[in-house]
Amino acid sequence: MSSLHTLIFDVDGTLADTERDGHRIAFNQAFADAGLDWNWSIALYGELLEIAGGKERIQHFVKTYLPEFKTDDLAGFAATIHAEKSKYYKTLVRDGKIPLRPGVKRVIESARSQGVRLAIATTSSLENVLALLETALAPESPNWFEIIAAGDIVPNKKPAPDVYQYVLDQLELQPENCLAIEDSYQGLQASLGANLKTVITLNDYTRNHDFSGASLVINQLGEPDQPFEVISGEVGDQRYFDLSIASSVIA
Repeated sequence: MSSLHTLIFDVDGTLADTERDGHRIAFNQAFADAGLDWNWSIALYGELLEIAGGKERIQHFVKTYLPEFKTDDLAGFAATIHAEKSKYYKTLVRDGKIPLRPGVKRVIESARSQGVRLAIATTSSLENVLALLETALAPESPNWFEIIAAGDIVPNKKPAPDVYQYVLDQLELQPENCLAIEDSYQGLQASLGANLKTVITLNDYTRNHDFSGASLVINQLGEPDQPFEVISGEVGDQRYFDLSIASSVIA
């Protein structure tokens, strides 16, 4: 029987609903600043989320929706826009516009108190991750995570398993002692590719994704006064996610 040593969290959509009311808005502000009349609607952004990584998302958008747009260096152009977008995103976060999802703080603090190790595996940039943690969780909270694998730390982003394998290698852990917490199909494919049992906390953008292979699918981690909804998996009569459920998932 495996024992729980580590929780590995995704960030965007998992720790907080950053996509619709954070990254999307920041992208649109960066576009406007660059003199572009582009506007990513809520629906369009949901489609663009099929592409992991902000710079990659911009390039995909141009190639797919604006083939007439010309630039000598699309990758460089995307990187410039993305850098400006990140500034706007951090402002939204620092202003407290993006709170953590229900149960996230409780589960992380419980893990700390019970000696369960913490890590992050995300395609979001490191600076954006740090801004969210420091503002929404606690100023010193980045230090709670033994490793924050973010951005371009690996060459292949989700759904490739590289970022999860990187975390496992750095922590010198076997996948059977770890549990990934994700929110999307792409994230699930990445975690499963690293042989990790995975809990999905879906959101409005991902509720129709295929989560075949997930050990547990819930709408949120939940709180004692804000119970989760179980989409698939077994949790007995428990009403919110805790370390006892996490341990039972990997057992």
